[in-house]
Amino acid sequence: MARQSISFTKPNEEWLKAQVDSEEYSSKSELVNDLIRQARKQQAQVDWIRAKLNRSEAGGFTNETKEQILKQSKSSING
Repeated sequence: MARQSISFTKPNEEWLKAQVDSEEYSSKSELVNDLIRQARKQQAQVDWIRAKLNRSEAGGFTNETKEQILKQSKSSING
């Protein structure tokens, strides 16, 4: 694993410390890695939605219900 040195603002440092102190995470590194994983998943969902919107705009209207679209969105993230 690559080792990095980063600086945090005081509020962010205090929040990170509180998360570790509450034993939610065993270290700041674990917490930061988890936050990055969450951001990457969120970005994947945004990218999927953006692609879906682009296809929809190019192809006209869809007959799918909002429930079907939401189900597809969730399965693309987990899948």
